[in-house]
Amino acid sequence: MSEEEIQHIKQRFGIIGASPALVHAIRIAVQVAPTDMSVVITGESGSGKESFSKIIHSLSPRKHGQFIAINCGAIPEGTIYSELFGHEKGAFTGAVDARKGYFEVVDGGTIFLDEIGEMPLDTQAMLLRVLENGEFIRMGGNKVQKTDVRVIAATNVNLAEAVREHKFREDLYYRLNTVPIYVPPLRERGEDVLLLFRKFAVDFAEKYKVQPIKYTPEAAELLKGYPFPGNIRQLKNLAEQISALELSREIDAHTLGKYLPKITPKQSIPAFLGGAENTGKDSLNERELLYKVLFDMRRDVTELKKLVFQLLHQGDFSAAELLRDHRELFTNLPDDDAPLNSPNTVAAGAKLLPYNQPKHAGTEDTVVISKTQNLDDEDEKIHEITYEEAADESLSIEQKEKELIIKALRKNKNKRKNAAQDLGISERTLYRKIKHYDIDA
Repeated sequence: MSEEEIQHIKQRFGIIGASPALVHAIRIAVQVAPTDMSVVITGESGSGKESFSKIIHSLSPRKHGQFIAINCGAIPEGTIYSELFGHEKGAFTGAVDARKGYFEVVDGGTIFLDEIGEMPLDTQAMLLRVLENGEFIRMGGNKVQKTDVRVIAATNVNLAEAVREHKFREDLYYRLNTVPIYVPPLRERGEDVLLLFRKFAVDFAEKYKVQPIKYTPEAAELLKGYPFPGNIRQLKNLAEQISALELSREIDAHTLGKYLPKITPKQSIPAFLGGAENTGKDSLNERELLYKVLFDMRRDVTELKKLVFQLLHQGDFSAAELLRDHRELFTNLPDDDAPLNSPNTVAAGAKLLPYNQPKHAGTEDTVVISKTQNLDDEDEKIHEITYEEAADESLSIEQKEKELIIKALRKNKNKRKNAAQDLGISERTLYRKIKHYDIDA
């Protein structure tokens, strides 16, 4: 698809921006439009997901049929089934007449289901039936109705996580997610934020009969660096506020800062960083994050040990004395009178060996220290200390996961369903992992 065609699509549907992620999303929407496949559009609230549903409908063979956008989160749970699939007379209190639902009205067209993650489970079951064979039943009825509707869904939540939490049907998730389209948030679109701001400034200048507002270079940098949690919707409201309230038509960073809400930085937690190829995939669960914390703690302790032994090697006997006085931080000595080079002295990830004990052949990363000096006017000798790093320095996620699975199975007397609930995974996933780890259950 050429750049001219992309530009034509953007002009036709009012899409502003040139970031690579945005252009990639447009290309996918154009390519999938002529087909009849289901599409799931993911992205944060206010990022412009509905525009992509209109691209798909307008470039599809259904473009002459109806297009309806429905916000599943805005319809009460008790009435959403009736809204989508209709109801018969007397189906519920107040149903004085039969009524067609959207799937019946839009036969031959396209339905855009926004915030599909908010749809109740019973309605999800009927939606799956429509997607599979085009059949549905009105509320309070028993007659099977037929419809031919293309479904485009959108969500700002992680549907895979919702499936694990039993808030979204797994079969519906895989049926809908034939072609995923990811709409990037505004903070990932670079210079696009300035293009959008200028567009909104011109629009509101015409609306309020004033000169368009401009920004200084410092204000431009502030705009590009602001995260905009409300995305395009928040940026548009910002441009309208400044256009209507500011007398000066040029705003600097100080003036702009008065209109930008303060963002409270979230507490940093350890997490694995995924590339663009991981976008839309399952987020890490709490157990994996806990493993990451353990890895970091173990690495920090190892670095601390290395530092202490380096100080000893450099002849800093105050450090050696500190190690002797506070050996409980590094060892599991049975009592306070045991010497530092006792054969029973063992540290997590390090070992203190007796004097003149031979070093194992092939051992790497070994520091040997041999010093003699009087400490506190006492004729004491600090004997040779050999530090060996443990061969298995890094923890194994698979080993820990296997241990957790075995523990959960024992706790629940090998009842896989209960064990899966305790582990926070599906019974199918548990069965696969039991087979993978060759666990006797």
